[in-house]
Amino acid sequence: MKILFVHNSFPAQFQPLARALAGDSGVAMAAIGAPNARAMKGVRLIRYRMPESDVSGTHPFARRFDMECRRAEQVLYALSTLKTSGFSPDVILAHPGWGETLPLRTVFPDARILLYCEFFYGAEGRDMGFDPEFPEGGLDGGIALQLKNATTLLALSDADRGVSPTPWQRSTFPRHFQRMIEVVHEGIDVGEVAPRREAGFALPDGRVLRPGDPVITFVARNLEPLRGYHAFMRTLPSILERLPMAQVLIVGGHGTSYGVKPPNGRTWKAMFLDEVAGRIDLSRVHFTGRLPRDRYLSALHVSAAHVYLTYPFVLSWSLIEAMGAGCAIVASDTAPLHDVIDGSNGILVPFFDTEALADRVVDVVSKPRRHAEMRRRARELVADRYDGARVCVPQMRRLIEGMMC
Repeated sequence: MKILFVHNSFPAQFQPLARALAGDSGVAMAAIGAPNARAMKGVRLIRYRMPESDVSGTHPFARRFDMECRRAEQVLYALSTLKTSGFSPDVILAHPGWGETLPLRTVFPDARILLYCEFFYGAEGRDMGFDPEFPEGGLDGGIALQLKNATTLLALSDADRGVSPTPWQRSTFPRHFQRMIEVVHEGIDVGEVAPRREAGFALPDGRVLRPGDPVITFVARNLEPLRGYHAFMRTLPSILERLPMAQVLIVGGHGTSYGVKPPNGRTWKAMFLDEVAGRIDLSRVHFTGRLPRDRYLSALHVSAAHVYLTYPFVLSWSLIEAMGAGCAIVASDTAPLHDVIDGSNGILVPFFDTEALADRVVDVVSKPRRHAEMRRRARELVADRYDGARVCVPQMRRLIEGMMC
């Protein structure tokens, strides 16, 4: 069987599957990706380049689609190169979010196409309009939001099947498409992401934090409102006053991955730090930036309370990994969390209730024995449902094999 992966940031969500298939002599794999795509053993990678483009003359509603069409053109060239080399895939796994799927059916009409259905934008029950502090919308914003789904809808019309990582993420898609979408998470390595009693996290001044220390962790790809960074920062004056020995590790970049950009060229990190800086001991708050994998896992291993907040949006890998590492989770009571947190394996608090969030974090850090069972149950759920090697990758293989029948 020949499999083609299409994702600008390959391997991205396809990494566990591609890694597992790399040792299968009956499977040949190739991938199409942008310049930042990473090579993987057993996968032939063809990178495409995006030339600089000026879309200022394009109608504002159509600018995103214009860029997606330009990306599709570059993917078309890469696909043609692959086809000329003699590689004709039986199955294509692709993410539809950037226009890369537009030429797939034209170049490989006989291939089975499996879409990674991560999220479908909408004006209700999702990130749009969730936070009154950062209003988006108006009539123009609503139309622009609809158009963000354009290439996804075209991809769905060409696809044979879809796969979503969580039930809630599948539920964001139009009902008539949900019938073709299976729920299969990509999974994590539960052996790598596991509690480590001997772990340590070294601070810049030489101190080493250990499991059992009063450490509060917060992780996001980028520190921004959509992932609740502002709500978390507003809890710190209360938390640090009530936990005088606590240390806070804030892991994440300073850009914007999702949602609105900060005003006047600033960063969200700086804006919300400035808001509370005069009321907290900055020597106890550590902004680590993005961390290498081993350091990131060490931060989870020493966590006494892990805070995860999100608008109604894509569920982060970091939450599943924090649960797998046996962290005590305090999270936002938003729709994506309902797929994984049931009250016995984590604590949910209203997203905007910073007092309740601070109370629960202080309680968890102050009473570790009382929450030991919660940690165990978090780890248990991940091992049962999100183990890549034992659960998720076999589910994906069965889905792909079923498409070949």
